[in-house]
Amino acid sequence: MRSIFYRFLFVALVFGSISGLQAQQDAQYTQYMYNTMTVNPAYAGSRGQLSLAALYRSQWVGLEGAPQTFTVNMHSPIRNSRLGYGISLVNDNIGDGVVQETYLDAVLSYTIDVSRDAKLSFGLKAGGNLLSLDFNNLRKYQQETVDEDNIDNQFTPNFGLGIYYHTDRFYAGLSAPNLLESEHFDNSAGAQESFLSVDRVNFYMITGYVFDLNGNLKFKPALLTKVVSGAPLQLDLSASFLFNEKFSFGAAYRWDAAVSGLVGFQLNEQLMIGLAYDRETTALGGTQFNDGSFEIFLRWELIRSFERLISPRFF
Repeated sequence: MRSIFYRFLFVALVFGSISGLQAQQDAQYTQYMYNTMTVNPAYAGSRGQLSLAALYRSQWVGLEGAPQTFTVNMHSPIRNSRLGYGISLVNDNIGDGVVQETYLDAVLSYTIDVSRDAKLSFGLKAGGNLLSLDFNNLRKYQQETVDEDNIDNQFTPNFGLGIYYHTDRFYAGLSAPNLLESEHFDNSAGAQESFLSVDRVNFYMITGYVFDLNGNLKFKPALLTKVVSGAPLQLDLSASFLFNEKFSFGAAYRWDAAVSGLVGFQLNEQLMIGLAYDRETTALGGTQFNDGSFEIFLRWELIRSFERLISPRFF
C-alpha cells in the first residue's frame, strides 16, 4: 500500500494530470524572511553590504522521490550609487533526478529615499531556467514503459520585476519573479496521452515588522502571500523572537498546509545559520508517509569596520 502511494504521489507531482495542463508553482520556503531576493529582485543591495546566502530544503523526508531545493544568491549595493546587483541560483530536484530544474538569474535594483528613514527599491531580474526530464527513471515509481522523449537541459528565458519598501523596522514588497508563461514539454507525436507543463506567473507579497519588547528581546512577525493561477492561495505567517540580536526562535503556519518551528543563530557579525522544520497538517502529514520537511540556511556578509552600519539589519 505504501509503495502504491509513493508512485501515485510522485507521478502526480511530475505531471499533475494526463491529457491536461499543469500550473507550475515556484519553490516554497519556510525561512522566506531570510531568502527574500529569491522572490523579490528589488531586495538586492538592501542589506548595505556584500551578502551571500544559501538555503537547502528537503521536502517530505522519508517519501521516496520527494522534492529537494537548493538556493544560493549573492547581492550587494554598488558603492556611491543608488544601484544594487545580485545573482540568484535555484535548483529543484524531484524523483532523485527524474526532474531537474535550475533557475539562474542576474538581478539589478534601483533605490530612492522616500524619507530620512525609509527607502523604496525597484528591481529587475533576467535569466532563465534549464529543464531536464528523464522519463526512463519513472520505471522505479511506475511499473510500465513511458513512451516519451527525455529532455536534456532545455533552456527557457524569463524575467521578473519587484518593488520593495523598507525602514530599519518595517518592510513590504510586491513582486513577480517570472513573468513569462513558458511551455516546457509536450508529446506532440499523436499519442493518446500527452504531458504539458506550463510555468504560471507567481505573484508575491511579503511584509514584516520588528517590535522592541525590552532591551534584549525583539518580536518579528512576517507574512508571505503567493498567488498563482490554477493553484490554491499560499499564505505563510511566522512569528519569531530575537534575543540579544544573536539568537532567534519562533513558529510559522502555512495556511491549510503545515506548521513549522524555526531557530537561528548569529554566530558573529558575518555569519548566521537558520534551521526550520515543517509538519504537514494535511493527510500527507501522517507518520506513515513522511517525517516532515527540513531547511537549513546560511548567510555570510562582508562587513568592513569602516563600512559598518549605524543600525543593525533585522531582515
